[in-house]
Amino acid sequence: MKNKMKEILSTSLYLLFVLVATFLVVTYVGQRTKVIGSSMEPMLSDGDNLIVDKISYRFGDPQRFDIIVFPFQYSEKTYYIKRIIGLPGETIYIDEAGSIYVNGEVLKESYGKDVIADPGRAYEPITLAEDEYFVMGDNRNNSSDSRDPVVGNIHRKDFIGKAWMRIWPFNKVGMIKHQ
Repeated sequence: MKNKMKEILSTSLYLLFVLVATFLVVTYVGQRTKVIGSSMEPMLSDGDNLIVDKISYRFGDPQRFDIIVFPFQYSEKTYYIKRIIGLPGETIYIDEAGSIYVNGEVLKESYGKDVIADPGRAYEPITLAEDEYFVMGDNRNNSSDSRDPVVGNIHRKDFIGKAWMRIWPFNKVGMIKHQ
């Protein structure tokens, strides 16, 4: 009887440890998320499963072109995944030809799938506050992003983390390239 109680206690402590460790990893280190939609194509596709790194931004600042995950403010348990285009303090503007300007200079990037058809609210210069980021999907004409007033500028405190690794589909498993 004493051995059975010892075994039950040992197993219970082991399970408790596993649950606490899992909670800590998911809360503070990484989490799985699924891409829904085509707003990040060709980089990420509908149905891709990713691991989001939740720890990097505790030790360093987000960089231009990082792919981040953040919650959509009007729908619980809905997360967006977008690329950082504008950093705190910068002014973003998109002209009628679809060129993105950062502080008056054309942004040199090759992530956009197509020429931007609608600059949205960035048809006029948008100056970001010290804790705001301007984000866009790579599939620029099929993305709800910072150009849309419903999404707007993203505050750093709202970042869930940085897209780190694709784990599904198996033929595309690998680290996510940001820069």
